[in-house]
Amino acid sequence: MTSTADFWFDPACPWAWMTSRWMLEVEQVRDVKTSWHVMSLAILNEDRDEHDANWQRKLGIVRILIAAEQAHGNEVLLPLYTALGNRIHLEGRGINGEGVLEESLTEAGLPASLLEAAGTDRYDEALRKSHLEGMDLVGMEVGTPVISVEGTAFFGPVVTPAPKGEAAGKLWDGVRLVASTDGFFELKRTRDRSPSFE
Repeated sequence: MTSTADFWFDPACPWAWMTSRWMLEVEQVRDVKTSWHVMSLAILNEDRDEHDANWQRKLGIVRILIAAEQAHGNEVLLPLYTALGNRIHLEGRGINGEGVLEESLTEAGLPASLLEAAGTDRYDEALRKSHLEGMDLVGMEVGTPVISVEGTAFFGPVVTPAPKGEAAGKLWDGVRLVASTDGFFELKRTRDRSPSFE
């Protein structure tokens, strides 16, 4: 029987990107299907961060994702996230890189008119709903990624580089094991390296 995972991401986060690539590897070696959902670091930190141009850009990107999902269905989230992540993280262009949004929409087969969503609050209610669906499962003291495995949700796993092949499967097996352990909450150590996009 196919296992399910729900994955909440903000495309600005390199750690969520790494974990999302791991999850795609897991789908190749284990019988699991991932559902993709949007969360927002801009919303998570709205009371802490200055609402500068960078904050607005982060908010604009996730608004575009929600607008795309509303207009074209949930199945467009992964291809659009992949297109964004390749440019933001792999190419090192960041969230403010010229053409990142336009090129990503084109690659995902989506209309450029979705760019208008970045500058409007029309999608904020749906964005907050998606964001809170993930955060309510784990609490507000974490960020992205959030993954829900068979009814138990966690922040993470945070890993670099993303495991490939059977190594990805073994990490998935471990995540499923801790998810099935009543009362399990946390494993953590200080990060001693930057994200590696190998």
